[in-house]
Amino acid sequence: MTIAFTFPGQGSQAVGMGKELSDAFPEAAGVFAEVDDALGENLSAIMFDGPEAELTLTANAQPALMAVSMAIIRVLEARGLILRDKVSYVAGHSLGEYSALCAAGSFTIADTARLLRIRGNAMQAAVPVGEGAMAAIIGLEHDDVQAICDEALVHGSCQIANDNGGGQLVISGAKPAVERAARTATEKGAKRALMLPVSAPFHSTLMAPAAEVMRAALAEVEIREPVVPVIANVSVQPVTDPKEIARLLVEQVTGQVRWRETVEWFAGNDATSLYEIGSGKVLTGLARRIDKSVTGYAVNTATDIENLLQTLCG
Repeated sequence: MTIAFTFPGQGSQAVGMGKELSDAFPEAAGVFAEVDDALGENLSAIMFDGPEAELTLTANAQPALMAVSMAIIRVLEARGLILRDKVSYVAGHSLGEYSALCAAGSFTIADTARLLRIRGNAMQAAVPVGEGAMAAIIGLEHDDVQAICDEALVHGSCQIANDNGGGQLVISGAKPAVERAARTATEKGAKRALMLPVSAPFHSTLMAPAAEVMRAALAEVEIREPVVPVIANVSVQPVTDPKEIARLLVEQVTGQVRWRETVEWFAGNDATSLYEIGSGKVLTGLARRIDKSVTGYAVNTATDIENLLQTLCG
């Protein structure tokens, strides 16, 4: 059985996440304390108790989601899981790629928390509020949405940001162009074209200033070779070389999250059991829609952890 661990991205956050883990496992509580210390603030209090508006801020949501994922990883490791022995690949959706790299030992938890705080702030600052936008397009194929984005370029930057699979794509760019593309998608038969309540046009060329911030930030931290290959968002290929990891993380800021292709890559390489490590079950739902040969399992409660340990470690 070939197993992959996947790690969720922004949108999977919810007030209360991690609280049960913190109460049940000292290893989890230790991770939340380590992240609080790295950031110099009590992020865990916002995670456990809200307010939701604070948790949803990009600069908070990104390290918070990583903290929950790493809390679960540390609990699993404390109970006998050796990642390199049981898991063949890891991957994460957008910020989840940092969680995947941290789980595989490329980054420390403290460095990952600080990098994600920098990333969140840089992405927020890259484009003045109101100038960028994102929209979800449901029910059209990738090539159709790409053609719609190309057509909208006369109104400004517009590109596919996320290919989530199951006929769900997210486009991003300048607000007039994204609005035009959303209208065109509806005209061309999309089931839905929904403007998203986001604060910035993530994974678009407008994020170029944030990419440069991350290039500088990544140059300041030690990146070790991961103990298992990481399937990168933008290349959909296994990566282990630290310099290549840094390059791809910079490219990821303005590039497309190719999640449909990532799940298809797993299926093509016999990794048909995908365990989603962290808050929520978004990736588990997507896996089922992308490839019927792949089974997703969400791991975010004490019971989920126990079941996974039984499966992997007996």
